[in-house]
Amino acid sequence: MIKLYIFLSIFSLSMVWSQIRDSVNLISEVRIDSYKKPTTYISSTKSVAVISENLLNQNPPERLLESINQLAGTRMEERSPGSYRISLRGSTLRSPFGIRNVKVYLDDFILSDASGNTYFNVISQGLITRMEVYKGPEGGDYGAMTGGTLLLKTNNQNNLSANLSIGSYGTFNQKFDFSKHLGKHFFQIFQNYYQTDSYREQSKLKRKQFFVKDNFQYSNQGLLKMMLMYSDLDYQTPGGLTLEQMQNDRKQARPSTKTTPGSKEQKAGIRNKMILAGLSNDYQFSPNFSHFILVQGSYVDFENPFITNLENRFEKNFALITHFNYEKNWNRISLAYRLGFEGGINDIYVKNFDNNRGVEGKPQNFDRIKNVSGFYFISQKLNIDEKLFTDISVSLNSNSYDWQRLYPETEYGKAKFQNQWLPNFGISYILDQGFSVRGKIGKGNSAPTNEEIRSSTQQFNANLNPEYGWNKEIGIRKQFGNLLFLEGSYFDFRMKDAIVRRQNDAGQEYFVNAGETVQKGFELLLEFKSFDLKNDFLSQLGFRFSGSFYHFKFENYKQNAQDFSGNDLTGVPKISMTSLINFTFFKSLSVDYSHFYTSKLPLNDGNSVWSEPSLVGNIQFRFPLQLDKNRLNLSLMLQNLYNTDYVSGFDINAFGNRYYNPAARRNFIIGVEALF
Repeated sequence: MIKLYIFLSIFSLSMVWSQIRDSVNLISEVRIDSYKKPTTYISSTKSVAVISENLLNQNPPERLLESINQLAGTRMEERSPGSYRISLRGSTLRSPFGIRNVKVYLDDFILSDASGNTYFNVISQGLITRMEVYKGPEGGDYGAMTGGTLLLKTNNQNNLSANLSIGSYGTFNQKFDFSKHLGKHFFQIFQNYYQTDSYREQSKLKRKQFFVKDNFQYSNQGLLKMMLMYSDLDYQTPGGLTLEQMQNDRKQARPSTKTTPGSKEQKAGIRNKMILAGLSNDYQFSPNFSHFILVQGSYVDFENPFITNLENRFEKNFALITHFNYEKNWNRISLAYRLGFEGGINDIYVKNFDNNRGVEGKPQNFDRIKNVSGFYFISQKLNIDEKLFTDISVSLNSNSYDWQRLYPETEYGKAKFQNQWLPNFGISYILDQGFSVRGKIGKGNSAPTNEEIRSSTQQFNANLNPEYGWNKEIGIRKQFGNLLFLEGSYFDFRMKDAIVRRQNDAGQEYFVNAGETVQKGFELLLEFKSFDLKNDFLSQLGFRFSGSFYHFKFENYKQNAQDFSGNDLTGVPKISMTSLINFTFFKSLSVDYSHFYTSKLPLNDGNSVWSEPSLVGNIQFRFPLQLDKNRLNLSLMLQNLYNTDYVSGFDINAFGNRYYNPAARRNFIIGVEALF
């Protein structure tokens, strides 16, 4: 399989090389936000990747998996529609579902709660127009995370469009977007409805989303931003299968046993209603001095019928960001400072009942848990002669929990983690035009989330410690004329007290600290821009290849009488490779042909069970149709082109060997977008 993949990649590369005439634009000229410290990609000290419009076009309507997985060092998993996990340079050891240890921002605002948990699945893929992915600890800018950070960007240009698509397994997607500059305001109104019956039993999904924002330039110095988002997500969870069950029937939900009912019987699923609102203000007092402040709040109504219980959660979240910025430019030197604070409060009232086939039964436990976290930060950015760039930052991070058991008895507890200083230092040097080298060292720290302090066993774990470690890396970025961009990075991350997910015999999750891990890896990006071939038949051609090559090991990791030291890190493939080739025929018909290769990976800490390697191919056809002043964009997407039997999200360390969540076989989506 890997030989076929390499052949296809080399074949695509040779086609591009032989047809090159002119490049549309340079990758090195791409500018990144870098948390309000804009810089060019080629000069950035950070390990960053950009998901542009071309990569976003590779996703089906309901998810961002294809575009995220096109990046080296990033891995998004889907166990069933709506059930996602994301890891940056690492494992999803901690995530039974949802996003942990990766911080997510939406424009200026924060999607992650104070404990570090993110409901990434409430976001419609159509709302996002660009993503920036920061891999590894960035404690001086983004706080206490060892995994990394995602910056999601919404539309900032005039647009009036409507989209409708249908596909296999009852897939239906509709979205509407109105974005307009009106005087001093930039308004956006976005609405989306999506549903699918999905490939497996007990895996239907419905999502409704509404988003509105107003960017108000009230003066030459001041910009006020307002955002309101509402999402209503309802999806079923089929549960993991054993290998034998998957081989017998890939579409079945988790069946019942002698002691526990199955997913379908218990109507297992997630119902999540979330509202998020916020205001931010950016004011430029002088050419050198500015201030930014943001306040936001959210409310979550969460219901989870599970095999052993039915859980209701009501979450209130509040967050504040404020920082002062000073910048000074001389003839050949520029210097910038930023000093500020970011913090949040996560207050949860959670109730667990017996699950009587999706209906609340006898009460089990009622609890309240409150998390307060925040960090003070200072950063310095130096630019000397547009050749030497440094980025130095440090933050002081705090995190604490208070909890109270309200039923059936009264119990109080708290956990106050030791404050952590998290320094980061990055340097980049331009050796020649379009050629830079960089180095980076930084410390990361990630405290347990609220769902790890109080896991689905409904017990409070006061003994769970934050995971932490130092990351060191070096990298090069090279632009070959107007032709080719090459990036390579090597990193070495040593983590201590790694948090690992386990399951009991009822399928409930709990978490333990797993000693130390050694995570070394090499990441590669090779990208040709879209070239104008000056040919009426094959008019444009573009190609990109990315690869991650990892050596991740447990070190000094013992659980009871078992010693896992030296084992491969659970859930991490040693090799991941992706490619994307874009054709344009007759100056209008676009064809996107992509591949995703994943090597085998260990499914438990003991490395006694491994997955099979997989190669998945997708192809998409896009055709614009001009109608007077309006345009229709027609599309046909074929997913899993080779009809591969594979799993896109494993339940690692699953009890009873229920590791497998089979992905859909070959399927299609037809869509039309109207631009007015």
